[in-house]
Amino acid sequence: MMRGAPVIVLNGNIKREQGKKVQLGNVTAAKTIADVIRTCLGPRAMLKMLMDPMGGIVMTNDGNAILREITVQHPAAKSMIEIARTQDEEVGDGTTSVIILAGETLSMAGPFLEQKMHPTVIVSAYRQALDDIISLLRDKISVPVDVTNKDEMKKIINSCIGTKFMSNWSDLACDIALDATSKVALTENGRREIDIKRYAKVEKLPGGSIEDSEVLNGVMINKDVTHPRMRRRIENPRIMLLDCNLEYKKGESQTALEISKEADFTRILQLEEEYIKQICDDIIALKPDLVITEKGVSDLAQHFLAKADISVIRRLRKTDNNRVARAVGANILSRTDEVKEEDIGKGCGLFEIKKIGDDYYTFIVDCKDPKACTILLRGASKDILNEVERNLQDAMNVARNVMIDPRLVPGGGAGEMALSQLLTEKAKSITDVKQWPYKAIAKALEVIPRTLIQNCGANTIRTLTTLRAKHAAGGSTWGIDGEKGVLVDMKELGVWEPFSVKAQTYKTAIETAILLLRIDDIVSGTKKAGAQQEAPAPQGGQPPMEN
Repeated sequence: MMRGAPVIVLNGNIKREQGKKVQLGNVTAAKTIADVIRTCLGPRAMLKMLMDPMGGIVMTNDGNAILREITVQHPAAKSMIEIARTQDEEVGDGTTSVIILAGETLSMAGPFLEQKMHPTVIVSAYRQALDDIISLLRDKISVPVDVTNKDEMKKIINSCIGTKFMSNWSDLACDIALDATSKVALTENGRREIDIKRYAKVEKLPGGSIEDSEVLNGVMINKDVTHPRMRRRIENPRIMLLDCNLEYKKGESQTALEISKEADFTRILQLEEEYIKQICDDIIALKPDLVITEKGVSDLAQHFLAKADISVIRRLRKTDNNRVARAVGANILSRTDEVKEEDIGKGCGLFEIKKIGDDYYTFIVDCKDPKACTILLRGASKDILNEVERNLQDAMNVARNVMIDPRLVPGGGAGEMALSQLLTEKAKSITDVKQWPYKAIAKALEVIPRTLIQNCGANTIRTLTTLRAKHAAGGSTWGIDGEKGVLVDMKELGVWEPFSVKAQTYKTAIETAILLLRIDDIVSGTKKAGAQQEAPAPQGGQPPMEN
């Protein structure tokens, strides 16, 4: 037995919280974040208006975009924000649902912690429930879909767009998303690759109306030709893509030349001219109509190429150049003396430069089989265009997910309700104390239909009870009509969601809840200015923790 002064192991200015207080604190933080996002679920979602530190404003109901702008203090709240980003990067949709579900799953654990149930018991029940959810979702609830059927695909994308700002133009948005995703789909060695981020570029031009938005059969770039005498409209052009300078090569490091005779200086100028003439001759030999380079083009090179009736665009971004290459079937070359006929892109139907507003835009369109495209968005203001772009990104991700994993789950909270029903049945076969947290997951899943009803302003308890009764009687596709707050059969309403989005939502939400439940100690320390003089804390210097 030790007597006398207490032994101080941790630094004096370090704050430490332990045990149940931490766990309940985490639950409260998760619930708070979920409550911020709750009104953003479903077609009747409210918008949030956020001011960023620079004074700009963001208006959106996209869960990820809102949480990105919010600054939080609590570590558990930070990890909640992180999961919205993970969901967005992984499947591109379901960011709002994942936050609400994670918050609800954690708040369900609150009463068990109050009753002194050990977190590891809750965690193992949650984990078992998660495994069952994924297998039940795949085997009992999801249905296969025909990816080639355009009407089916449109219905799926519509259920994603319906909850967004663009729902008024849902047909247009569905067409754009489906068209763009189909264009960039590529099958190589039996592997399906759909790279929306790189090859489906969204260009936003304020002005015009949203109805003027379209998917171009090719690429649009914000550039003009370098010389006024060059052609600005060419039909069926031969396009050459380069990533080298069309100017005289300068030394990599600083180079000093000492010239003793005047003739030497003339010779140096002559060499420069000869070099540029040589590279221009290499290009002209293949008779291209349009040369696009990522680097600079000297005045002399412009003169030679304009004389040969070749249009030139310079300083193009690498990513844009890759898109042009995919659209017209050309290869990007690093040296002009290695150019061959097969490197020339012949897939473009029309090259044209148009003036929109104050800027000149190059259109490389009417491509035969483009594997890259540009989505041209028009709209009243920048804020509207930013929101429309976010909505389209979600829609394109949904189309991509269905193409990669063609299975669907009924939307409108029907999938969650069916799972809740199946899990409640399954919980009866669990004999030990795990049965209660397992049942809690079944209850937590009801938060999605409940929130949908709340956001419509309908009677929550009555509608949810009726929905429960429907599912108990075997109507597993019945859910909530997000517009009116009444019960409908999702088969008739045609609201379906991709299996991959749903599965990822459940995995992310429940795994985050598991992670936060296993934390029982938060040590937060602030270094003061005089902290350098203090002796460092002992290695691994925390006192043994109590179980």
